[in-house]
Amino acid sequence: MSTVKIRPSSFSRNPLVGSASQNPGLKPGPNGSVFISSGIPDLDKILGGGFSLGSLVMVMEDPEAPHHLLLLRNFMAQGLVHNQPLLYASPAKDPRAFLGTLPSPISSKDDKSRDHGGEQEKSLRIAWQYKKYFGEELRTLGKRDETHEYCNDFDLRKPMERHMLSGKFVECMSTVDSTIDNLHEHCSKFLAQNSRTDGNNSCAGRIALHSLCAPQCEYFNKEWDMVSFLKSLKGMIRSSNAVAMITFPQSLLSPSFSKRWQHLADTLLSVRAIPDEDKELAMLLMGYQDMVGLLNVHKVARINSQVPVILEASTFSIKLRKRRSLVLECLNQAPIDSSSGSSYGTSGSCSSSSKQGNLEF
Repeated sequence: MSTVKIRPSSFSRNPLVGSASQNPGLKPGPNGSVFISSGIPDLDKILGGGFSLGSLVMVMEDPEAPHHLLLLRNFMAQGLVHNQPLLYASPAKDPRAFLGTLPSPISSKDDKSRDHGGEQEKSLRIAWQYKKYFGEELRTLGKRDETHEYCNDFDLRKPMERHMLSGKFVECMSTVDSTIDNLHEHCSKFLAQNSRTDGNNSCAGRIALHSLCAPQCEYFNKEWDMVSFLKSLKGMIRSSNAVAMITFPQSLLSPSFSKRWQHLADTLLSVRAIPDEDKELAMLLMGYQDMVGLLNVHKVARINSQVPVILEASTFSIKLRKRRSLVLECLNQAPIDSSSGSSYGTSGSCSSSSKQGNLEF
């Protein structure tokens, strides 16, 4: 009697879920999915927990400003904090020099000391018989601080310490004189070391490809070869404990190939800068002076599910909290000017037809 061979499916149980709760760099999600942090706490909340393990994340660059580097740096820095393997490819001759620009994690003890300053003042008024319970709570908080958090806040003004950059899990390569086959070989070897079939579910890898179709790359004009590379990379990532983030200049691709790239992405994001003197946006949006850019969420990965992810908004403002850490906020419409008797714009919807495109609240 012949044995029946069970056909694997994308709805099979992920063995990584059991160890995700014990690893600070992993977070269990719905339907057996597992998340790793994007390095931005607000972005993790928007996406429902972070980037799904085994997914392909693509970021469309702004040709006028390098705002995509904010997402890329935090993504890479978060992996180094969790001691996760990292493969970084860049169209620079010395890609390892980019590691020196990664931000340093902000100490959670310093944040809690500032955020809970009022609570410390209240503790002075607590009766003496309750102080022992208050001390036990502080000791438990101290133990939590000793372990790594799932997502850290990063100080963009302070570079990461050198001992975190010289780890054996960091691999860098230049795409200037490298062929697309050579890049594929590096990604294949990296993902083979982080395969789900070897039983090693304690860690997840990260792949960061900076400006994949930049003019400096040797394969710049080989659009079909790059599409084939993305299809193969997406298939390899599906069966591995890794997430790949790819940034690409959309303006350098033809419209048809740009649509193909966007279709291959599991999670699709785009960033764009805000003009310094845009009076229309300044009148329309609250807190316009504090914004450094806009983040658009075009697609969210659906792993082990066919139900689409519905977001409260698709456009978010990028701000710097205390000029050092990234913050994403929903766009808020400015209040109605009572002197004019009508709100800005003729329609009652929360979208504008400005030159920069539609803004969804």
